[in-house]
Amino acid sequence: MIDPAAGIAVWLGVSMLVVADGRRAIAAGVALATLGMSVLTLVTAGPLAAAALAAGGGVAAARRFASGPAGWDILPSGSTPRLVLCIATAIVAFWIAAGLTEGPVASLRFAVMVAVALAAARALWTNDESVLLTAVAVLALAVASAAAIGPDQPSVWPYVAGGLVAAIVGWVPLRRASAA
Repeated sequence: MIDPAAGIAVWLGVSMLVVADGRRAIAAGVALATLGMSVLTLVTAGPLAAAALAAGGGVAAARRFASGPAGWDILPSGSTPRLVLCIATAIVAFWIAAGLTEGPVASLRFAVMVAVALAAARALWTNDESVLLTAVAVLALAVASAAAIGPDQPSVWPYVAGGLVAAIVGWVPLRRASAA
């Protein structure tokens, strides 16, 4: 019963990343998505892998909380297409995870599909560097947690790499292009 709840937590967290513009709301979304992915990883890959993802996501959420536009700013004007994207992505990912594939990790498949689709969409949709880096951090966590989907259990290294990317990417300095 904990797997579906963790999958829904990932969807809610990444949806918060997509529909919010304020740093507090985005940090809360990253924290919720990290919690869900860590729980799913704990169930499928063990405590070391889950700890690596939780640490990386925690650093990414803390970094996001410290940088970017202040406040919560959930569902600002013009965010209706983003809300529709979140709902449609959840429906399609649930249909694929539950109906078209077999195996015991349907919640993990759902969470990975939703997180990859929504984080990539947010990364392409934004003009704010801090939101872009946060979306890349969530994308790294989702790709790392996807390592447990296959029949063979990988070592802890994909999870450590995903956690490191998520923790480090928030500190990358971005430069704006100038025409001069």
